[in-house]
This record gives sequence, C-alpha cells and structure tokens, in this order.
Amino acid sequence: MLRTHRIAPVVAIAVLAAAALATAGTAHAATAHTPAAHTRAALDLSCSQSYLPLPDPACTPGATNPDVTQDTIDDTICVPGYSTSIRPSTSYTNRLKVQQIAQYGYADTDTADYEEDHFIPLSLGGHPTDPKNLWPEPRYAADPSGLTSTDKDTVEYKLYRAVCNRQVNLVPAQQAIATNWTTALSVLGLS
Repeated sequence: MLRTHRIAPVVAIAVLAAAALATAGTAHAATAHTPAAHTRAALDLSCSQSYLPLPDPACTPGATNPDVTQDTIDDTICVPGYSTSIRPSTSYTNRLKVQQIAQYGYADTDTADYEEDHFIPLSLGGHPTDPKNLWPEPRYAADPSGLTSTDKDTVEYKLYRAVCNRQVNLVPAQQAIATNWTTALSVLGLS
C-alpha cells in the first residue's frame, strides 16, 4: 500500500524549493535579460538610416556594463568565453531585432539580413541587454562605404586584443567604437 501521507510532505517541499529557484531565476533573468530592466525610451524612438554604417545615435548611443572596468578586465572581458557567458538569449535579441527593424524603417524586413549587434561589443564591456546598446546592423553594405557587419566585427576583435594586451585602456576603446567604429582603430593609433 502506498503511504501518500509520507510522500505528500516531500513533494510539497520539492515543489516549494523548485518554485523558489524558479522565482529567483526569473527575478535575475528579468533584471539581466529583458527590456523591462531598461528604459523603454530606446524602443519608442523612430530611428534614421542616414548614419549607416553606424546606428542612429539617438536610438543606439551605446551602453556599458558596470561590472566591466579597467580594474576588472582580467576577470571579465579578457577571460576566454566571457562574452558567450553573458550573451542574451536569441529569443530576447530576435524579438528586439524585429521591433528595431521597424523603428529604423528598413524596407528589407528579413531578420536574417541583420545582426542584432552590440554597438559597444560585449568583448569591450558593452551592456548585454540594454536596448540602447543593441541595434539591427545590416549584414550587407547599406551605404556607399561598402562596410558591413563583418568589418565591424574585425574592428571589435582588434580593439579587444589591444585592451587585453594593454595597448589601450578600456574606456578610450569604448569611446572610440561608440563614436565611430569605422575610425576607431586609427583614432587610437592601432591601424
């Protein structure tokens, strides 16, 4: 005979423990990976394509992660796998990408044609989930310069290496890429 009076308290404890873990995880996730953790102002703007290959600075000025400073780079960005460990879920970035493609008024609305890019990259201490640091960067050349998201990725990697190799400090690298990623390397004397 099954003694449910002994099993019920064990099940109740397990359910309560699971609920507590789920609630704690949800609270952390809401803080770290959802738009609710940030101002909605960035999502309420209409954005201009006239700045391409840069984002509209009113919509995407960039935002930094407060956990990443010059003093913490050896424990954060310069640790292999750091960016992957804080990268937001694709469910979050895909939802944001759709909203931002509409805000930018792109005629091409195929999400595969855009990278939901961290303007200040995670590898340079960019904020992982703040909409002010994410934008739908075209994967194709969207202006006469011919530059693409792949070109920006190359600049990001060179800046990351320079910061971790102590050739340049973190904040100047963040400022240079947020000002104009196409000139960031030359501004910092790295090209």
